[in-house]
Formats: sequence, C-alpha cells, structure tokens
Amino acid sequence: MISRLGIAMLWLVHWLPLPVQALLGNTLGWLLYYAAVKRRTIGAINFNLCFPEWTKAARRRMLKRHFQAVTRAAIEHGLLWWSSAGRINRLVRIEGLEHFQSRYGKPLVLLAPHFIGLDMGGVRISTQYHPLVSMYSRLKNPLFDRLMLHARTRFGQSVLISRHEGVRPLIREMKRGLPLYYLPDQDFGAKDAVFAPFFGIPAATVNALPRIAKVAQAAIIPVITRQLPWGRGYVVKFYPAWNDFPGDDLVNDVTRMNAFIEARVREMPEQYFWLHKRFKTRPVGAAKIYP
Repeated sequence: MISRLGIAMLWLVHWLPLPVQALLGNTLGWLLYYAAVKRRTIGAINFNLCFPEWTKAARRRMLKRHFQAVTRAAIEHGLLWWSSAGRINRLVRIEGLEHFQSRYGKPLVLLAPHFIGLDMGGVRISTQYHPLVSMYSRLKNPLFDRLMLHARTRFGQSVLISRHEGVRPLIREMKRGLPLYYLPDQDFGAKDAVFAPFFGIPAATVNALPRIAKVAQAAIIPVITRQLPWGRGYVVKFYPAWNDFPGDDLVNDVTRMNAFIEARVREMPEQYFWLHKRFKTRPVGAAKIYP
C-alpha cells in the first residue's frame, strides 16, 4: 500500500516544473539526513575515509548535500517513468557527443560510475541516439523494480540483463551493435574482483571492464551525468576514448578505472553514491569498516 501511494505521489509530482521538484527533493533530503540513521552512518564513514583532509563540519555539510541530491534524483525518476522523450531531452543536455559518435557502430563500453544522475544519462542517450545494453541488480520491492526496468527500456529497445546472468549476454548484445552502459564501481564481494585503491583505500573492484573490453575488442568511453542546481536539469558528458586499454595487467587496468572515477568524484563529491558500503569487502586480515 505504501509503495503504491508513493508511486502515485511521484506520478503527480512529475507534472511539476523541475525547479519545484528540486525544491521538494532538497527539503525531503534534508529531513532524511536526520531520519535515515543507518544510511547516514554509512555515508559519514565513507566521507571520513575518503576526505580526511576536510574538517568534520565540512564532511557533515557535504553529507547533507548528498542526501538532498540523491533524494532529488529519486523524485525526478518520475520523469524517466512517465515523461515524453521530448521533455527528457529538454531537461538533460549532452556534451562531448562527438566522442560517442566517433565510435558509433563499433564495439563500445560506456563507463558510467555510480553518480546519482546515471539513470538520467542512460535514458537520455536511448531517447535519441542508440539503444543500450546494461546490467542491473533486482530491487527488493517488485513494484519499483518493474518501474526501473520500464524506465531503462522504454525508449530505443534497450536491453537489461540481470547481474546473475554474467557477462556473456552483454558481449552477445554488444556484437549486435548495442553500446554497453556499464556500472562497475560497487562492492559485490571478492568474487571476480581485485583490490585496487580508491581514495587510497583498497576497494574490492569488479574486474570485468578490462575483460569485456578485451573479448569484445571494445573502446572505453566514460560518461558522467551531473545534476545541476536549482532544478536546471542534468548534463551528460562523454569523455574521449581511453588509449591503450586494456593493458597487460588486470590490476593496473582496474586501478586506472578507479583513479578516473576518483577524479570525477572530487569534482562533485555530493553526487557520488556514498550510501553504499563501498569498502565492505576487506583484504585478508584487514579490520572491518562498517558496523
């Protein structure tokens, strides 16, 4: 009942101008900072680990801004579920399109780290330029799970593959011409992962990016989506394709990926997804980080 009521509220809110949605998201995010104690604790630990040079007050302010940004993004998902392609295209602009177009039609991995605007970016690309293939993890709530699948596949015949199916279906779709919209930067345990530094901390990192690139002979083009302040929309930015990737060393390749993501996080730290236990899996003998 609560889920259906929440979805009904999001349906009503999605008709509002984006600045009004942003104000609502910022207000609710400020409240959630105080109410969501467990998630706030995870976020605080992550900020303490990754930004020790900041003052305690600065980390607290940034964590509040993160709650606001992630709540805004959650509310604005209503646009992805129900708005027309035209409205989405007006609200989400694209930069660096020439990098994408230069590789169009060839095996391609779009490296899309877990910034809060990543769904906006993926849907925006699929509305106008090309269907995508991506991997996803099922949500616990089946109603929200169906809506997320709907949002990510409603334009351009994009394809979603469950994480449990592995990478072979991804490569098959890439060979059909679909760019892979790939999110490789969360902690899924030690299986198929290597420990590579992220903000100077050994982080269990899925090693599939270089393996997929090698098997599919695919180029890597990073794509980052930024949420703009005051409800001014979002910006999807394509970066130049990486040279000499993958290399001869898997750990070096994953370290390179984490270094790129870290550099982008430092540009907009409030927009990376900090409420995930990024450092949950520890090297043998290392102390546990989260309670």
